[in-house]
Amino acid sequence: MSSPNLVYFDLETQKSAAEVGGWHNKRAMKVALGVTYSTLRGTYEIYREDDVYALLQELQRADRVIGYNVIDFDFEVLAPYAVFDLSQVPVLDLMRDVEKTIGLRVGLDAISEQTLGCGKTADGMDSLKWWKEGKLAKIAEYCCYDVKATRLVHEFGLQYGCVFYFSKKTQRREKVPVNW
Repeated sequence: MSSPNLVYFDLETQKSAAEVGGWHNKRAMKVALGVTYSTLRGTYEIYREDDVYALLQELQRADRVIGYNVIDFDFEVLAPYAVFDLSQVPVLDLMRDVEKTIGLRVGLDAISEQTLGCGKTADGMDSLKWWKEGKLAKIAEYCCYDVKATRLVHEFGLQYGCVFYFSKKTQRREKVPVNW
């Protein structure tokens, strides 16, 4: 029996929440580019906005899409491009899973820093600046790192049954049990 094709995914946008009238208008943010890592392929794939239909096909064909805040953000941004219902894609949203366990939203940077010892290389505001400057290679590099961090956090959680974050409440590193 072959291994399932897990597709780790992240995307960056062309516009900020402020530019589209708030977070409730994520569908107007437009895709700058998306990145996937397929366990079947063993490589990263970078999709620009004009390749978004190929990206959607990859996500639709995956045995499971794994991302961080993928349901509430990435899929919302992708929705206007999709000709199918993205809620039908089998997905594991690591942020939602952690939030269910500890009762608060913790960003990928906080989880990867405490779990893996390395944080993100930039943030979404940097990506928006690079978009305006036409620096797609910088956005692609940043997005690839986010996909890698997501994959490594997921793999750590699979292996050890937990991930970690720094709690502002307790002022210490806290364990989050996961069943991925």
